[in-house]
Amino acid sequence: MKILIDVTRLVSRFMDGRLPTGVDRVGLAYVQHFGAQAQAVVRWAGRLWVLPRAQSAALFAWLAAPVQPRGAVWIVARGILAGGWLQDVAGYILLNTGHTGLHEDAYVAMLRKLGVRPVFVVHDLIPITHPEYCRAGEDVKHRQRMRHVLSLGYGVVANSQATLDDLSQFAAQSQLPMPPAVVGLLAPGPAHCVASTCPVDAPYFVVLSTIEPRKNHVLLLQVWRRLVEQFGEHAPRLVVIGQRGWECENVVDLLERCAVLKGFVIELADCPDEMLVTYLHHARALLFPSFVEGYGMPLVEALALGVPVIASDLAVFHEIAADIPEYIDPLDGLRWAERVMDYAQPNSESRAAQLQRISHFKTPSWGEHFVKVDGLLARLGEG
Repeated sequence: MKILIDVTRLVSRFMDGRLPTGVDRVGLAYVQHFGAQAQAVVRWAGRLWVLPRAQSAALFAWLAAPVQPRGAVWIVARGILAGGWLQDVAGYILLNTGHTGLHEDAYVAMLRKLGVRPVFVVHDLIPITHPEYCRAGEDVKHRQRMRHVLSLGYGVVANSQATLDDLSQFAAQSQLPMPPAVVGLLAPGPAHCVASTCPVDAPYFVVLSTIEPRKNHVLLLQVWRRLVEQFGEHAPRLVVIGQRGWECENVVDLLERCAVLKGFVIELADCPDEMLVTYLHHARALLFPSFVEGYGMPLVEALALGVPVIASDLAVFHEIAADIPEYIDPLDGLRWAERVMDYAQPNSESRAAQLQRISHFKTPSWGEHFVKVDGLLARLGEG
């Protein structure tokens, strides 16, 4: 089977020196799985370029270890000069793993001109179902993305049944047919890393995500303010791991200007995998108070490391982890405070009980994911 992988998002982010997000980790997993048989597609200078196999292999290798940020430019340039505009790829499967370009009619027109058969990984429909948590106008863009997924896609890979259900509902509302689809849960990212010594000299908790409204950092920071006021030096610490996103001014104000939180809340905007694993490994629990999620990679990463999770009571979390985490309504600040102080104790029975439940957690694997994807591609190849 002839396969193309659109790596535009990965190349752009890594050239800017950005650390991989959950979406990026998915793209890297697809490169690793299909790279030996695939060619790279890059959008550059207003068009899509299909790199010959030699340059594709070089670009895939660079993505695995982008130590020289500008190295991708020379690889892509050599690929174009070696015939990147002459590739006849009609009928090839094209994998788009990150919603890249899908809101643009020009991108869709280029895919149609190439004559490829797109298969899209859909991560969530949150801008459509919960636009209040996203940038203004993102709902319009995402509706366009999903319409193109449905009208152009030969197949869909959803990261959860919850996401696939949302997409199916959107298809029905839009009176568009659903392409063949599979659900492939996502494996945790930094599984290869080993934790080092505990980085905090006190019991602490971790929240891991980009700082944006739907992640509900405000609740945790207000909970922590109350805990510090109530317990003083005996209050646990909170480690906030993740880059600052959009419409998060109130969170930034608390992080930068709330004197009560100084010394009790640690912000780590850039956290390499080794450091992330270390902070998770020694935490009393991962805290995940989101209002809505399409998947929940931090939950999987924590449970895979044997770390307890206190999370919002969301259907997708139950789908992934059943009754293992401790679930709380994302608006119930008093309950969050009570559970945090319970789990902070060295003899916490609740935490011990969750550790026992974690022993039954089955970590999603990329092997299982790609069994589903390979099966879908095989069916498409027969069509």
